[in-house]
Amino acid sequence: MSDPSPPPRERRIAVLISGSGTNLQALIDAQNTPALPSTRISLVLSNRKAAYGLTRAAQANPPIPTAYLGLQPYLKANPGKTRDDYDVEVARIVARENPDLVVLAGWMHIMGDGFLDVVNGDRPYDGEQRVEKPIPVINLHPALPGAFDGAHAIERAYEAFQKGEIKHSGVMVHRVVKEVDRGEPVLVREVEILPGEPLEAFEERLHQVEWKLIVEGTKKVLDEVAPSSPVSS
Repeated sequence: MSDPSPPPRERRIAVLISGSGTNLQALIDAQNTPALPSTRISLVLSNRKAAYGLTRAAQANPPIPTAYLGLQPYLKANPGKTRDDYDVEVARIVARENPDLVVLAGWMHIMGDGFLDVVNGDRPYDGEQRVEKPIPVINLHPALPGAFDGAHAIERAYEAFQKGEIKHSGVMVHRVVKEVDRGEPVLVREVEILPGEPLEAFEERLHQVEWKLIVEGTKKVLDEVAPSSPVSS
């Protein structure tokens, strides 16, 4: 009698947020469903104490562990420390969770080299301890590749459409590199802007696309780095 197949390996993701957490909610709803099989959010970390996403994580079933680390409180509590030290501390909290993937879902803080150096295994995070295998990091950005990098991308795209400079905008999930919003796209979706459409209506349609794309992008990268079922030889 052949041995039964081993249970699928559980994939762990850490999600970094700054706000209301609607993109986080899409991931919470998708974990351990066909959209994101054998996957658990093992940590939600926010750089803002009042971020409602922390409440969403605490109210999930089962509750998801949360952490908070704000830049200014960190610098105030640690005289002589720098923004880079803060980024390393964020990476340290993430690395201790040993996730397969880090997802930036509305994380409104530009990471410096320190964060990526730790999650890539180039820099120790606890004494001499290093990440054994680089942890991929992806980000959701409400614009197309190379267009409207950085903050207020939705408003800037809407304004450009009104001026006749663009015909549509979009959403992308991309890998995080040291240049802001310039990492290799994982998935891209165009989102039409309708003539006469109020900004709020365009924004709502774009968010609907974001909620789907962040789940699809997370699954795509997880399937590359941590397949949920053993690959047959």
